[in-house]
Amino acid sequence: MAVQKLDTSEIDIIDRELWERVIAFHGHVCPGVTIGYRASLYAIKLLGLRFSEDEEVVCIAENDACGVDAIQVILGCSAGKGNLLFHMRGKSAYSFYERAGGRSVRLVLKPGPSGMSKQEALKYYHEIPDEEMFSAGPVKIALPEPARLFDSYVCEECGELTGANWIRIVNGRKLCLDCAGEYDRFKV
Repeated sequence: MAVQKLDTSEIDIIDRELWERVIAFHGHVCPGVTIGYRASLYAIKLLGLRFSEDEEVVCIAENDACGVDAIQVILGCSAGKGNLLFHMRGKSAYSFYERAGGRSVRLVLKPGPSGMSKQEALKYYHEIPDEEMFSAGPVKIALPEPARLFDSYVCEECGELTGANWIRIVNGRKLCLDCAGEYDRFKV
C-alpha cells in the first residue's frame, strides 16, 4: 500500500529543519507525526526541556502511533534508554517529565474538525495554536524510576539469555516467559 504524498511547501512550519529531521526518521509526512512534533515543541515551551542524552526527559505515550517518532527525534526519548514508555490507551496523549526540576505535563490532543482530508489535517495541526490543539494538565502517572540494569540468566529450557526480571522459577528451573507458560488458576 503506497503512502499518500502530502505537501508541506505551503504550510507554515515552526522549525523546518527540525521537521525535516523528524520526517527523515519517520519516513513520510502525515498528520500523526505532526501531532507528536507539536506535542514535543509544546512540552519544550512549557517545561523548558532539552534533548535527553540519557533519562533527563521521560515521555509516557498513551499510543504507539506516528507521533511517537517525532518525540524520539526532538526530545531524545527512546525505549532503549528507558525514557520512552507506553501506557497503551489509544489516546493521543503524552506525559512529559523533566527529572531534575520535577516538572511534568500531560498533553492531550483536542478533537479537531471532522471530515478533513489528510492534507487539510496536516495544515490544521501545523497551524493551530498550541493551547487550541492540546489540553495541558497534570500527569496521571507518577514519574517512573530510572531504568534499571538486571542480571541475566540462561533459560534452562531454550538456552537463551534472559533478563532476571523476565525469568520464572518453575519446578526449580529458571525459565524465560515463553518456556514457563502462563499461570492462570481459572483457565481450563
